[in-house]
Amino acid sequence: MLDDESLQAGVGRNHTGGKITDENPRTAEIVIDSLPIEGEAIRWGDEVYFATHLDIPEENGRQDVEVGEMAFWPAGKAIAVFFGRTPVSVSDKPRAYENVNVFGKLEGNVRSLGNVRNGDHVLLQVV
Repeated sequence: MLDDESLQAGVGRNHTGGKITDENPRTAEIVIDSLPIEGEAIRWGDEVYFATHLDIPEENGRQDVEVGEMAFWPAGKAIAVFFGRTPVSVSDKPRAYENVNVFGKLEGNVRSLGNVRNGDHVLLQVV
């Protein structure tokens, strides 16, 4: 079952664990089957995202997300991790630029991602 999968996200010098969620099961399955996935971090407010080779259509997309959620951005073919406000936030919560497919949630101090810089190495893998 997908929600039993544990993930590890390494972004720059930050490493944290997470779990797959069941909101977008097709997206989660494709991401899990494609791991490990590596890329270069791009900061957008308090969001880190990175381009992937994946092509996943919108499933149960939404813009309003929670701190720590991981999502696939179909239009950008990228994985995003949210740890605070973004330039399009309308409250203290993160908000994606467009609809994203949330597939996981990081645990621990995700706000430490604030020290990530553009170009830092990103690695998402099953543990």
